[in-house]
Amino acid sequence: MQEQLITLTDTASGMQNLIEIYEAHRTHFTVENNNAGELVATAAGNIERLLANRSEALKRLATHAERLQMDHTWKVYKDDTEADKIVYYNAKDDGNKTEKKRYIPDDFRVDPDFKRLVSYNTTAVHIPTDIYEGSTIILNELNWTEALEDVFRKNKEDDPSLLWQVFGSATGLARYYPASPWIDYKIDLYDVRRRPWYIQGAASPKDMLIVVDASGSVSGLTLKLIRLSVNKMLETLSDDDYVNVVFFNEKAFNAVKCFQNLVQANVRNKRVLKEGVKNITAKGITNYTAGFEMAFEQLAQNVSRANCNKIIMLFTDGGEERAEEFFKKYNPKQAVRIFTFSVGQHNYDKLPIKSMACNNKGYYYEIPSIGAIRLNTQEYLDVLGRPMVKADEKAKNVQWTNVYLDALELGLVITGTLPVFNKTKTGPGKSQNQLILGVMAIDVSLEDIKRLTPRFSLGPNGYYFAIDPNGYVLLHPNLQPLTAKFHEPVTLDFLDAEIEDEIKVEIRRKMIDGQRGERKIRTLIKSQDERYIDQEWRTYTFAPVKGTDYSLALVLPDYSMHYIRATIGDTITQAKFSESLLADKFDEYGYTFIAPRMYCKDLKPPDKNANNTEFLMDFNNYIDTKTPNDPMCNVELVNRLLLDAGITSDLIKIWKETKLQQGVLARFVATDGGITRVYPKSAGTSWKEEAETYESSFYKRSLDNDLYIFTPTPYLAKENASDDSVLVSRAIDLTIDGVTLKPAVVGVKLDISTWMASFTNTMQRSNCSDEICGCQRNHPYVDCFLVDDGGFLVMSNKDEYIDQIGSFLGVIDPFLMRNLNDSLFTLKKTYDYQSLCDPKRESKAAAGLRSVYVPTIADILNLGWWVTAAAWSMLQQLLVSITLPTVLDAAAEMDDEVSDAMLKEVCITEQTQIYFMDGNLSFSRTVDCGNCSRTYHAEKLPKTNLVFIIADAKITCLTCEAKEFKQEEEPSDGPDPCELARNPRYRKQSQFCFDRNDHDEDMCRRSAGSPLVSSPLVLLLPLFMCCLGKPIKLTVEGRPA
Repeated sequence: MQEQLITLTDTASGMQNLIEIYEAHRTHFTVENNNAGELVATAAGNIERLLANRSEALKRLATHAERLQMDHTWKVYKDDTEADKIVYYNAKDDGNKTEKKRYIPDDFRVDPDFKRLVSYNTTAVHIPTDIYEGSTIILNELNWTEALEDVFRKNKEDDPSLLWQVFGSATGLARYYPASPWIDYKIDLYDVRRRPWYIQGAASPKDMLIVVDASGSVSGLTLKLIRLSVNKMLETLSDDDYVNVVFFNEKAFNAVKCFQNLVQANVRNKRVLKEGVKNITAKGITNYTAGFEMAFEQLAQNVSRANCNKIIMLFTDGGEERAEEFFKKYNPKQAVRIFTFSVGQHNYDKLPIKSMACNNKGYYYEIPSIGAIRLNTQEYLDVLGRPMVKADEKAKNVQWTNVYLDALELGLVITGTLPVFNKTKTGPGKSQNQLILGVMAIDVSLEDIKRLTPRFSLGPNGYYFAIDPNGYVLLHPNLQPLTAKFHEPVTLDFLDAEIEDEIKVEIRRKMIDGQRGERKIRTLIKSQDERYIDQEWRTYTFAPVKGTDYSLALVLPDYSMHYIRATIGDTITQAKFSESLLADKFDEYGYTFIAPRMYCKDLKPPDKNANNTEFLMDFNNYIDTKTPNDPMCNVELVNRLLLDAGITSDLIKIWKETKLQQGVLARFVATDGGITRVYPKSAGTSWKEEAETYESSFYKRSLDNDLYIFTPTPYLAKENASDDSVLVSRAIDLTIDGVTLKPAVVGVKLDISTWMASFTNTMQRSNCSDEICGCQRNHPYVDCFLVDDGGFLVMSNKDEYIDQIGSFLGVIDPFLMRNLNDSLFTLKKTYDYQSLCDPKRESKAAAGLRSVYVPTIADILNLGWWVTAAAWSMLQQLLVSITLPTVLDAAAEMDDEVSDAMLKEVCITEQTQIYFMDGNLSFSRTVDCGNCSRTYHAEKLPKTNLVFIIADAKITCLTCEAKEFKQEEEPSDGPDPCELARNPRYRKQSQFCFDRNDHDEDMCRRSAGSPLVSSPLVLLLPLFMCCLGKPIKLTVEGRPA
């Protein structure tokens, strides 16, 4: 059987013919060396220069901003007439009419860099929904930041490749250039102060202990407010911060039992902490000492942490204890800042918990209602920013963020940030103001970085990747978030982007430490379609990106150490080769696909699911009118495509001279240069493989394995019976001047029904006395399977299984698959941290019937944020006996409502892959299941990825039944967070820390507990009507966070 399959594939595909054709075209290409060290050094240098240019632009912006603010004269706007003189473009406005205090630019154009409407003649302003844009603070901010427009424009003139330039103010105002309308969704939850780049730029890293009062007095509405407040506080932390949550009554406890110390404030740990906070219940008496003792003990532990700002956040309903003696003992030098939050409606004396904060270089806040949560859980950043302001130039360090998704649809970006300080002199002695004005930011698209790391000379299995000091990738082929609706950084660790092993842990550590190096390893590699695992050799070469904390690496298989460079610069040869790409030549040269690449700057590649033939025709028209040597084109990329077009067209001519064997539906050839030809043309119309060979699973696996790779159509991907087929492919080994290359893959597409007859006939030879002769078609007591190296069914002797070709054997025969996994196969569980799942909804069955209208979360959030905390408190007291519990129940489901608006949420999925681990060719076993047994024999087919299995049928021993053994992705909680907390991955601390200032201004002198700027009290009226049961639907235009 093995001999028949190999002979069939070799003869039909013309593998040897293709090798000879390459040799015949030797004058049309050269073989070039991929010097990994030089490639990494060159790419790292290019990235360094790109980011250095952005850094200089940032410094100019920050310098001008501080000067503009110093020159600005603060003005109190007494009436609308004075305020109306401030004209700006509010990005959330639409329509063409001019309104007072704002205008709509009339020169918006779709820009190819931003892929959206922009105006280069002005800036746009975004003001959070909960900030009143008519307040004196905001009006002054609008006034002095207007002049930034000239600096933005000058930067763009100096460097036309600049993308978004943004000033994020500590007041919540964001001014960005070029101007562009905001994204129009139902609710606007965007606040620049909660964006990852602002959090990083506004303060040094933090070690934060959140202490929650869980005594009996904290119950009902107050406990719900505390839970929401803690969740919002966690959202102000970035991956450079460390955090834990403890709660106390008589004794203190960790909110997450196994989080015994501070944990990194990454996305996963924050989710675990939020779940822990959800489970906190109120009982017992208040013992502040217990809570603070645990907090100080954890802050004193010598474990992985930020080692910078040390903070305790106390959330309580109030109390009489000042804990003065405790703080004298544990915090004599006020090295730990204490922030206290009085939560809920109560009549306790506020002075004790206020003194805790004010005597420990912190601040005191009041959260009487939902409306005060968001603002009051982020204002502490102003306090932490004061040491940076006093340090002045020492704190002027450009920092680069993790990867995140841009709010204005630019895609994946990193952002350079620089703090902007208030340098005005205040007070009797004219000392410097200690407030941070905000953060200046400039985006760099990952697409720009990818252009500096060209991939098409590396081969489909070669790639660059880059990591930051946390070990997160900012560049990697597996960094592919599925949605543009993220609220958090896109944090994918290098060890999660690939299959982890000890050597990769070592490589990651060296890269984080900024070392150079090279390491050749045999490692596990997940296939493009995530169905298979191969064990292959790879060489990792890495070096730091100077001037940043990033490190860049290049990964190459042995066969990508060299590549083919086309040398067909003359237009006559180019024209000859391109002729075979014409759509009207498909009958002659087979159905032809070209990889959707950026061949020329003004020839846009199609979207993933677009018609490839249309792109092929566009390409033909382009090079026919402008020639492949046009300066707008990547000449090497175009010429390699044309070279492969010419080579593969010669192979098709040979195919045409030989008749297709019975059972072969099609022959195909695919190349590194981006050509795929399927012959005959009729077979090409149903071809569903990727046109981009660099993203084709069967193509990449064929390169990695010196085998004939059999790939059945995935069972779940089948749309009809005609999809029942199997691809057989193999890469050609081309040796030129002692160098072995793999520039193409050839193969055939087999018909299932014809092959099944051949399969069973092969098993029924008359001169055979072996047990394998019992494998006849539909034998009642014998099951025969041909399975690939991933455990997927390729062929069977049973008609009932033929329709399941492409299915995982663990679903068809779980017992057999589990036993094979203990012998022939090795199992590997992997996680996907970029999956999307339906949002989890809590049961509302216990909610009971509601007799009044319940506002949506958009209503609650927007109105709650728009009113002053004091006014909201009065409203709460007025309505508490009527509907407030219902309103807060709805508010407590805030996360669910947001998830619904976003439709899907990011989740972790788990998948099982199996692979051949050892070289044993056969395996037999009899398994006793009590009153019966099952015998099976497995034999690998040499030179293929197949294994033949003959076994007693399931019906012969039903007591051997096992539960279904699935392979496909399923939602998962991921690795044990407790284990990760006990053994955190290596990361490098920020080299910048500004946490102490002996001359800290006492922030407690200003009033606390209410937003600095909020919308007019008149907006209470609609909410009042809502709570009385009037079904008023409030709709506020909004944008994504």
